[in-house]
Amino acid sequence: MRLKDKVAIITGAAGAQGAAEAKLFAKEGAKVVVTDMNEAGLHQVVEEIKAAGGKAIGLVHDVTSSEDWDKVVEETVKEFDSIHILVNNAGITGKIQQTIEEMTREEFEKVMAINAIGPFLGTKAVIEELKKVEAASIVNISSLSGMYGIGNPAYNSSKGALRLLTKNVALDYAKYNIRVNSVHPGSVETPMIKEALDSNGGEGRKMALSMIPLNFIGQPEDIANAVLFLASDESRYITGTELVLDGGTLLQ
Repeated sequence: MRLKDKVAIITGAAGAQGAAEAKLFAKEGAKVVVTDMNEAGLHQVVEEIKAAGGKAIGLVHDVTSSEDWDKVVEETVKEFDSIHILVNNAGITGKIQQTIEEMTREEFEKVMAINAIGPFLGTKAVIEELKKVEAASIVNISSLSGMYGIGNPAYNSSKGALRLLTKNVALDYAKYNIRVNSVHPGSVETPMIKEALDSNGGEGRKMALSMIPLNFIGQPEDIANAVLFLASDESRYITGTELVLDGGTLLQ
């Protein structure tokens, strides 16, 4: 019960990564508000949490909409009275293999809107509620791609922006005991990157493994466990940091 009596909002929670976080948080005692554009997926996650004895509600939510964020905060407080944790998990990759010459402005802006502007709007929307509780935590799901140059220019830019947004907000709101940290996963076995891993008859997976000293692809649960730690009071002396979960990729 590491999150007992805590209320958490998790975006992008109908996907593999967000669902793993939501179910783990509920198992650890949190009241969970899961949000996503995928209503059917949300319903499934909420039902699984409730079947396991947890508490959760699902809200259809466009993270690029200020109005939607205001509704999420309003519904969360109405249902559970407060907010202690925000996990900015929602994100898209765009086309994995794409140069800046091949990318349109619309493609770039779409990735930036969801991956960078979404967390900005979410943080802005919840911050007043987080000030009201004794200890609060924001966990931003960035990426290894926010720390190096390989990959899609829009995705890298968005995750790099989220990395620095994390540090800025952490510094500004430490006086309220609001901790803000970012998580930087490497290759993780989710549907969003499975196509790239399985491309060219599995050559994508071989290439990914060749860059990972631990020699295995991460699972959503591996990331969820790290997010749980940063969301819990166990990490009460950690803010503004970046937790890299890459099997040792950056060591090389």
